[in-house]
Amino acid sequence: MDFELSDEQQQLADSVRKFLSLEYGFEQRKAIVQSVTGFSDTVWSTFAEFGLTAIAVPEADGGFGGGAQDLMAAMEACGEALVVEPLLDNIGLAGRLLSRAGSPAQRAALSPGLINGTTKLAFAGLEPGARYDLVPRATTARAAGSGWTLDGDKCVVIGAAVANGLIVSARTGTTADAPGAASLFLVDPHARGVTLNPSRTVDGQRAADVTLRSVALSADALLGPIDAAMPYIEEAVDFATALLCAEAIGAMKSANDATLEYLKARQQFGVPIGSFQVLQHRMVEMYIACEQARSMAVLAAEKVDDARASPTQRQCAVSMAKVKIADAARQISQESVQLHGGMGMTEELKVSHTFRRLTMIAQRFGDADHHLARYAALS
Repeated sequence: MDFELSDEQQQLADSVRKFLSLEYGFEQRKAIVQSVTGFSDTVWSTFAEFGLTAIAVPEADGGFGGGAQDLMAAMEACGEALVVEPLLDNIGLAGRLLSRAGSPAQRAALSPGLINGTTKLAFAGLEPGARYDLVPRATTARAAGSGWTLDGDKCVVIGAAVANGLIVSARTGTTADAPGAASLFLVDPHARGVTLNPSRTVDGQRAADVTLRSVALSADALLGPIDAAMPYIEEAVDFATALLCAEAIGAMKSANDATLEYLKARQQFGVPIGSFQVLQHRMVEMYIACEQARSMAVLAAEKVDDARASPTQRQCAVSMAKVKIADAARQISQESVQLHGGMGMTEELKVSHTFRRLTMIAQRFGDADHHLARYAALS
């Protein structure tokens, strides 16, 4: 397993980190979070100029044909800055589904906009009460003439409010519990029968619950084969989880750096509190937890990129990484706040926002218990 970045990967990460340090400071981020859309068109355009939106798109569709390993360092930089624009959901979820399941015509129509940043997609996969279950059960699509009629509800769709298109999973088979009964559909968020209820997540991102009532779709709205979407969904979610793990490393590093800086500056009994051995031990444990999590994130990225790996091998590696990331995120976020004292939870300090982001990362795509159960079932 290679832990070293290539020259191209390092240059991209350096460019993204430099841009974010200059244009995405803590106060600038707060202004974006508090804006009407919670989204910066300028930041998004710059990401597209850097090629972030094109890296994971196949070369045949105009992209660079890269993978999670090519995006790891850039996602880590986004994690450090607590970027709220839904980059992961575009390139890791919806974009991945489009490139893997889409027909040549669908990819030709949507990939150019996805690459240049004018098209933003969101994957509506989770349903109310289903927790982390990816199999659609309550959302259904039934044949209607030459097209489809879509009904159901999707929840917490990150990036839906600013998306030009939704990729919706729905049950098309006759048996509700049959995993092979799932299909994917391209849906216009402004279409008749589609209602979005936007909200702000605890970490400052924008999501929306999506209601679908008798939504009429044409035949070409079907993305991929009928009744066979689950392998595509599972692969895309694993790919996105690997990118999320990389983002988590950046957020953890930010929390560790801020905490170390505070321990060096805060005086008590006439000396910096960082000179107290018990606090040094806690700081070391935070650093070790971050480095261990980084190793697992690299493994996850390597496996989702490995065409020779079986789905079981990929899923095991991703679940192992997510368990370690979730545990490290909890340890580092809580310790960073505690070592800052009461002020660690105030809006004025970035560390409190990092705490919230790491808390959300630990839950998204499955918490530690979920991935432990998945790993046990696969082993």
